[in-house]
Formats: sequence, structure tokens, C-alpha cells
Amino acid sequence: MSDTQKTADPCVMVIFGATGDLTKRKLFPAIYNLAKDGHMPDKFAIVGVGRQEMLSDEFRDQMIENLKEFAGAEADEKHIQWFCERTYYTGGDFNDDKKLFADLKDMLRDVCEANDIPENYFYYMAIPPDLFANVAQKIVKNGLGKEEGGHWRRFIFEKPFGHDLESAKKLNADLLKVLNENQIYRIDHYLGKETVQNLLVFRFGNSIFEPIWNRNFVDHVQITVAEKLGVEQRGGYYDSAGALRDMIPNHIFQLVTLTAMEPPVSFDPDSVRDEQVKILQAIQPFSPEDALHNAVRGQYGSGKSEAFTPSSKKTSKAVTPTEVPAYRDEEKVSRDSNTETFAALKLSIDNWRWADVPFYVRTGKRMATRNSSIVIWFKKAPFMLFRDTPVERLRSNRIEIHIQPDEGITLHFGAKIPGPIVKMGAVDMDFDYVDHFGKQVTTGYERLLFDCMIGDATLFQRADMVEASWKAVTPILDVWHAIPARDFPNYEAGSWGPKEADDLLERDGRKWKNEEPEVRADNK
Repeated sequence: MSDTQKTADPCVMVIFGATGDLTKRKLFPAIYNLAKDGHMPDKFAIVGVGRQEMLSDEFRDQMIENLKEFAGAEADEKHIQWFCERTYYTGGDFNDDKKLFADLKDMLRDVCEANDIPENYFYYMAIPPDLFANVAQKIVKNGLGKEEGGHWRRFIFEKPFGHDLESAKKLNADLLKVLNENQIYRIDHYLGKETVQNLLVFRFGNSIFEPIWNRNFVDHVQITVAEKLGVEQRGGYYDSAGALRDMIPNHIFQLVTLTAMEPPVSFDPDSVRDEQVKILQAIQPFSPEDALHNAVRGQYGSGKSEAFTPSSKKTSKAVTPTEVPAYRDEEKVSRDSNTETFAALKLSIDNWRWADVPFYVRTGKRMATRNSSIVIWFKKAPFMLFRDTPVERLRSNRIEIHIQPDEGITLHFGAKIPGPIVKMGAVDMDFDYVDHFGKQVTTGYERLLFDCMIGDATLFQRADMVEASWKAVTPILDVWHAIPARDFPNYEAGSWGPKEADDLLERDGRKWKNEEPEVRADNK
């Protein structure tokens, strides 16, 4: 993993889809934050590429407004000026390699000469996935993808990387016809979060945890990625994807691999990813019967949800729940849609460390609260010592790794309540990033963009990882396609999902760890 004390290599960032939502909300603020924290080189430039025709000055004006809105109150004139001096734009038809890509080639040459930047380029594909291969091929065809003279070319591709196993294989094959694997950076912004990165340090840098991180001590693992919001303006995309495709082969499986992987021989990118792909390949394949019994899907109906989502429990405000529409009533969603907005799976990892330890994963829209977490549940201690005391049962110890909205780690254990009688109470020992290291404004993209600029691919998916992920979920997708859901919608907006998700654990004698929703105005 990268050393963030160093500065990124001198380079030019080329953003395809430069006028889109991702660029203004995430990419520009991320580069701004890196510059503010002193991690960007002086010899750096951004070339935006979009379908719209506009001058670079017009693009800069838009960029300034976007930075003031999305980089937060911290945005200052000094760093905005730094941006303006380094930002350019060219527009046209992505299918026209004779003009747009010729113009881009000329602009890159001029930008490098004017700013004394070596010809190191990284291309960010903030565009629809069906354009990935086409645009990459045109870049290479116009001589902008070849690495020579000590200069590098790197390509960042946003998710989704394929729609299923076959499409992922085809996309990998198409890209590898014109690029080398070490030029391809398949990004998952979840891996830019501090707590996710800290998983490796937490596990392998602390001798008190790694010895108990196995089937001898762990009862089961729960991974939750819950969103309070609905599909918002993404109804068109979401109705063709669904919760499983959108979240599980990428975000959630990345969390599974970092939680379950064996210690790598080093933090070299391929050493880490070699261990991750072993976990993906060890996920027990789902038979059609498994897909019916160990996979749950849901779709939200109407209900009540807070219109305002607090960014942190430390700053949460009392808010009044409001009526929100059912998924089928959202914009650009079919009125008889069978697309799932919730998915939960029971995974089995067939290796020595995790044999007989189930991994329960779930993700959903319009949930009770926004929460992403990994919970390691340990086996209960023997009860015999407490048989003649008022202690009726022993609670399970657990470690909760909080990813959002508040990054941190909680250790949950039992302690004796003061007094003459032996009674046990639950104790939480909390580590919170904000308390210990202060609040940092971040989009989750800073680390990933920085790593790409220094050539560290540790936190990016490799081709075999993508294909192994799709291979694991494809049998479920096939069954769900063959047998449409007959009970949609089957959970209320503002709840924790369908009853079948609770049953998935309860038949094993377990329960989901649900976070409490924020305080509401009518419950003060």
C-alpha cells in the first residue's frame, strides 16, 4: 500500500465524462483535497473530455462553482487558483476518433510543453460501461496509450465492470487486446475509506487479533451496506441492474476478501490481490437450491424515512420522517418491476481458516438508517463457571468495524456489574477516527487517485478478481431471472428489509446486528 507522505508523480489526468455528476461531486473535490494536503506535484494538469463543445475557460468557470459547492466550506482561493492554472477541456463525439482524439492528442502535447510535464497520462473513465472498451481502443489507436521512453499510461474504470460473468470476461478480453493488465485500474471507491484500508493493519499489525481470526474462535461474520436513500435519479440504470449486481460482486465482496484473506507475503499489490482472489475462488458455488434457500431478495414499498440524512452521529439532528414512494413509483422505474432493491446472502468459504463459519452479507436501499459495517461474532465462552450465579447466559463477544457514516472500531465484551452479586453487563470499547485523528474532509477517492498516480494497484481489482466475483453470483442471478419474485414489494421503506432476511439467520440461531436509526423529532 502506498506511503501517503510522498508526492504523486508528475502527470496529466484525463477525465472522460468531465461534465458529469461523478466528476463534479467526487473527482474534482478529491484532487482538491490532495492538493490542499500537499500530495500533488506542481507539474500536474487536468484535461476534461466531454460530449459538450465548450472552451477551457467555460469549463474552468463550471469547475470553480462545483468546487465551492462540493469541496465544502474549506475551499479557498489559493487552491482554486491552483486548479484553474492546470485545467483544460476539449469536447466532441466519443465515436469520432478522427477529430476528438486528434484534438486530445494535440492538447496533451501542448499542455505538457506549457507546464513542463513529462508525458505521463492517466485516463479516468467516468462514462457508461458500454463505452469503456471503445474509448480505450481509440486512445490506443491514436498513439496515446503506449508506454515508451520511461513514461506511463494508466486507465481507471468505474464500476460496474460487466453485467454478468460473460460480459465481464468480454470486457476484460477487449481491454487486454490493447492494454496490459498493469495499466488497468478497476476502481471501487469503498476501498478508499480509511476503515477499509485499516482492516489490513488491524488484522496483521496487531498480534492480539490475528490468532483468534479463524474458525476456532469466530462463530460467524456479518457484512452490511445499508442505504437510507432510494434510487434517486438512477432509476433507469438501477432497474436494469438491481441490488445484487450493483453492490455485491464489487463493494461487498471486496470487504469479504479483506476480512477473510490470509496474510500476504508483503503489501506488494499482487501479493495482496493474490490472497483476495483465493477467497473469491473459495466461495462455495450456489446450486439452484442454494440460490432459493441461502439468497434473499427484496423490493421496498412506500413508507416513512427521514428526508435529511445526518452525516455523522456526532452531528445528527432530530428530523421528521416523511412519506416516501415505493420503488415502482420512482422515476424511470417500471410499474411492474421485479428488480430487487435488497439482497442478502449466506456465503460459505471453503478453506481451512473459515470452514463452517458462515458469512452473512446484505445490502439495500431505503433501509432504517445509513450504515456500512463488518461485524465479527465470536463463539460464546463455556457457561459452566457461572452455573451457580445469577448470570443466565453469556453474551457473544464481537468486533464491529464501522465504515460509514462514522469510521471506527468497537470491541463489545462483558464485564461484572459492581455489587455483591455476580451480574454481567455489556461494555463497548470504542475507537473513533474523528476522536483520535481529527475530522478530515474526504470523498473516498483521494487515496485511490493518489495510488494510481504512483502506480500502486493494491486497492484496485484485477481481472481474475472481477471474474471470480461474477462467477460466485451468476447462479443466483440465473435463478432470480428464471423465477420472478411474486411478493414484491416485500419490505417497507425505513425498515431493515424483508422478513426472509431475518429468517436467513434465525434458522441458524442468529440475528442481524441492526444499528439504531437517528433520533427523530417526534421521539425527543
